[in-house]
Amino acid sequence: MDLTELLSRTGGLQSIARELGLDESQAASGAEALLPAILGGLQKQTRAQPTAGGGLGELLGRLGGGSLLDDVVSSQPTDPSRGNDILGRIFGSKDVSRSVAQNASSQSGVDPSLLRRMLPMLAMLVAGYLSKQGTAGAAGAPHEGGGILGGLGGLASVFGAGGNGNPLDEILRSMRKQRSPPASRPAERTRAGACRRAPARSSSAGCRA
Repeated sequence: MDLTELLSRTGGLQSIARELGLDESQAASGAEALLPAILGGLQKQTRAQPTAGGGLGELLGRLGGGSLLDDVVSSQPTDPSRGNDILGRIFGSKDVSRSVAQNASSQSGVDPSLLRRMLPMLAMLVAGYLSKQGTAGAAGAPHEGGGILGGLGGLASVFGAGGNGNPLDEILRSMRKQRSPPASRPAERTRAGACRRAPARSSSAGCRA
């Protein structure tokens, strides 16, 4: 059983679908495409402070804990502000959130504007679910889904052994490539250097603007 199905069992994906005017299959497709980046962001945050205040469990508690899930599955419209706080923590900027939504759109076929609205609600759902699972584990209760999450300590299993291949890193690398200015060609660099070295009175026509 994968995480998308586990979240669906909470009723959270159905709530998101209703709020966004999607059918449940579209919401599931969008969630499946967005989840790797959200989990990757949580993983990066946990690794950045591995010994500070209890790791992922402490991070989830600061983000809002199990009440985040309760907000999403409530019959009332979801206030996305706490979800946006989560995204700010795990992604760092709105540009990253937009890139995550665009990347997920290319995978799922769901409109990126809808995925941008889904992101904060899904972040709340994921953080709340993981927090509740961690609380259940601490109390000695069995974890739904067994080894897929394995409690808070099992987040890395979503990415395979050792937690390698963080999907968020791929998105960030793609963003950096798009922002990098194109390198000038060798011939252009050589010509520019020769023009700078040439005395003004002997400037050739090729060096003029």
